[in-house]
Amino acid sequence: MRALIQRVSHADVKVDGSTVSQIGQGLLVLVGVRADDGDGDIDWLVRKIVNLRIFDDEEGVMNRSVLEVGGEILSVSQFTLMASCKKGNRPSYIHAAPGAISEPMYEKFCEALSLALGKPVGQGIFGADMKVSLLNDGPVTIWLDSKNPE
Repeated sequence: MRALIQRVSHADVKVDGSTVSQIGQGLLVLVGVRADDGDGDIDWLVRKIVNLRIFDDEEGVMNRSVLEVGGEILSVSQFTLMASCKKGNRPSYIHAAPGAISEPMYEKFCEALSLALGKPVGQGIFGADMKVSLLNDGPVTIWLDSKNPE
């Protein structure tokens, strides 16, 4: 699984002009699922996301997690995170799991993230044409890949 995490002041997702989810201070998490991802990938990613120390402490040092600041999380599925641009100029999505695999994995990821956060996680609508708005705070943007844990 891959996740692009952005620390935000606020974020929302709209589908067909209607807001389906919104958060205040916290994390916008864009999530892509590979065909070979499993529970271990979900566990690793969730643990990393909720414990990332990317929020400022009282001295302005990034030393607090989303848990410690009481922040929110908005999770949006995004198969394009699995793009391979190795050959040519048109991205290949061969590594992205098909919907029959990725949708239940995404739902399971969101459930695990909600449990770890201790409150509901906002979500987009899987497979929909979504419009995501955010105010990136910092900016702070972190890339995580469960197959390449750096």
